[in-house]
Amino acid sequence: MTATRAVVVGGGIAGLGTAALLARGGARVTLLDRHERVGGRAGTVEIDGFRFDTGPSWYFMPEVFEHFFALLGERVEDHLDLVALDPAYRVFFEPDGGPQALSDTAEMLEVTARRASNRSRFDAIEPGAGDRIDAYADDASEAYRLALDHFLYTTFERPDRAIDAAVLRRLPRLAGLLRRTLAERAAGTVQDERLRQVLGYHAVFLGSSPYRAPALYSLMSHLDLVDGVRYPRGGMYTLIEAIERLARAEGVEIRTGCEVEQVVVEPGARRRGRATGVRLASGEVVPADVVVSAADLHHTDTRLLAPEWSARTQEWWDDHDPGISALLVLAGVRGELPELAHHSLFFTRDWPDNFEAILGDASAGGARTSRLRIPEPASLYVSRTSATDGASSDSPAAPPGHENLFLLVPFPADPALGADEPSRQALEGLADRYVAQVGRWAGIDDLPGRVVTRRVLGPAHFAEELSAWRGGALGMEHTLRQSALWRPGNVSPRVDGLYHAGGGTIPGVGLPMCLISAELVAKRLLGETSSRPLPTPLRPGYLSASRRPERLGTPTAERR
Repeated sequence: MTATRAVVVGGGIAGLGTAALLARGGARVTLLDRHERVGGRAGTVEIDGFRFDTGPSWYFMPEVFEHFFALLGERVEDHLDLVALDPAYRVFFEPDGGPQALSDTAEMLEVTARRASNRSRFDAIEPGAGDRIDAYADDASEAYRLALDHFLYTTFERPDRAIDAAVLRRLPRLAGLLRRTLAERAAGTVQDERLRQVLGYHAVFLGSSPYRAPALYSLMSHLDLVDGVRYPRGGMYTLIEAIERLARAEGVEIRTGCEVEQVVVEPGARRRGRATGVRLASGEVVPADVVVSAADLHHTDTRLLAPEWSARTQEWWDDHDPGISALLVLAGVRGELPELAHHSLFFTRDWPDNFEAILGDASAGGARTSRLRIPEPASLYVSRTSATDGASSDSPAAPPGHENLFLLVPFPADPALGADEPSRQALEGLADRYVAQVGRWAGIDDLPGRVVTRRVLGPAHFAEELSAWRGGALGMEHTLRQSALWRPGNVSPRVDGLYHAGGGTIPGVGLPMCLISAELVAKRLLGETSSRPLPTPLRPGYLSASRRPERLGTPTAERR
């Protein structure tokens, strides 16, 4: 019998992971990516001797990566050189006293890898806060484990299978976490606004804000306050390179520089279709029995599928939210920057206004781009990977005597920002001011004057280069109605043989979630409806054990 032919559209981590898993299952897999290099949002770039990761920069949820590698019979430590960061990160709080105070150094809080040390630091800000945040972190760990065991690894084809006695015992508590926001949960734990920010900033990793994300996402405090923060030496792109190697080793054909224009659908009975391959911009048709789109879900729905096969209407998209976009500033800096940790966060005092500017009024359920604003000053994030990959490392991130800075400023999801020359010049001016803000708050003398090379990327970059919905930076925002079983599923309701992976589908955004989405495609093809991860290692050819072989399609050669 001819092996099932699978085509994967998009070479980000979700596409690479899906391709590797399906190839191990016995499928003949071709991965297509429009760029000359795989990675998608998790990219890398070298500018004048400086190396920058251009996307995700936090290595969270290590057990998810360990599990994925184990599915392929591999160990993470054989592919990545992981180092624990201590401090985990620094937080700089906007100085008091109004606009004039921006010239003063901000108050700084350092979060370390040691819980006892953090307790004393939290207590110094608010007496008794250390114990309360410790209890909050313990609750976060319990919720995190519950999510891993019951909700992240399920396709929701059988939602009832995610519920057992452990979930039933926690239902009243879960219901309370779904009714409240993350900001309300933090406010019920500590009084000091700065500590509330430490408990709520994770919402940005979800493309959302603490005033919109459900309190259930307090589970993310487990990641930094309990689990700790790691970094793969050589940069986050080494993870992409490792998964690309594994995919090729499993037999995946990776074709870069290939623009997919359409998912080819063959009409069938009862107004349903069947995916039979994809058409490239060159006119070439790549036939397939299974098509997995790891491209942006909105792009798949509105560009790659003909209107009659799209799963969602324009009204549906208008009624949902893409979440945050970002202004990225990649800066090479002369001299050392000990004032900044590997990860540094800068928080404005008026957080509600900051988040309302980029996402809209939380009470109104969001806003269209016409009502969004660019924040200034802004809460922002700075990565200095040269703090870990210094000049003495095997893969330095900056030339000797220099440092690299990656600034991420949460921005409105508006693809017009940076789309033409006047807008690009405006973003360059904003970048100047954000770099100056970092320098003032962190007490760095003449930071703007020490920048020797720079690149600025805005929402238009995400829209044009990654086909991202409204220029979003991460994928569909995690609000209550856009999470778990309310999030778009990973199988097309209109087209048999068409599946989805990546940040627009279940379980959500971020590198670990996108890797899980790859495994959920494999579970769909197997007909596996449990909430458990697949056993490791996967047996080569495991797809032959599918409970629903029709999902694998009739091999192309046999149809002929």
